[in-house]
Amino acid sequence: MKKIVSIMIFTALLVTGLHGQISPLSAGAGALVGYTFTRYTMEAKGSLDTAIDGNIELNQTMDRFNYGGFLFFDATYGEFAVSIRGGQNAYREIMDQRLEGRSWATVTDDKGAGSEIMIGFSLLGKYPFRMSEKITWFPLIGIEYQMAILEQRTPQGDTVHDRTAGELAADLDKDGNPYALWAWNCFTIDLGAGFDYQLKGHFFLRNELLFSFRLQTPYETGALEMTKKKFRASDVSVMGLTGGPTLRTSVGYRLSDKK
Repeated sequence: MKKIVSIMIFTALLVTGLHGQISPLSAGAGALVGYTFTRYTMEAKGSLDTAIDGNIELNQTMDRFNYGGFLFFDATYGEFAVSIRGGQNAYREIMDQRLEGRSWATVTDDKGAGSEIMIGFSLLGKYPFRMSEKITWFPLIGIEYQMAILEQRTPQGDTVHDRTAGELAADLDKDGNPYALWAWNCFTIDLGAGFDYQLKGHFFLRNELLFSFRLQTPYETGALEMTKKKFRASDVSVMGLTGGPTLRTSVGYRLSDKK
């Protein structure tokens, strides 16, 4: 993870070196709110509580509200940000099985709530277009690395569980061991746009709207391997998406008057 962060910081400094001579540098701080959804369907052939093979289908849904704060460093054509965010979610996981010639039967239906805290490191490329003396807008594209520092889950009718403690069967790997916290670390691909509004002096207001597509976490790939082993599953296919929008609002300070 240190290597990833070092590469991102180096890239941000490189952008500064390339463009710092023709454009102002700036830095600032702000708050963010967002929403993340997960919709996954896994289909496989295997057996659950019977020796007869059948079709297995697992559906997972999750809706999470995110909130937090961030610091950013800007070199006109590149923006590097460090954020900390919390999230509160509601989830549901349904597993069905259909044997040959029979209808679907629900085997498990788990639901509940969860919470997490993540530290994020993002690097976004941007190209500004000046609309007036006070307003500049810019498209955004880039990546973010999110590092988990807290993961909790509360199944319906149960108490809060640390997901790394091995207390929940869903949080054990294919060898029956609890996952380490880094298993929830992830990369996202971010697309969006923003605008700056010039305030007094060197200060400006920045608003950005991003949509993030999250890549699979080590926890999700591990859960897939566990399913294959536990149910002797074959012909496994996974379809779905995790992503959502984030609104970031901040106040920045220009470190140079160069235009």
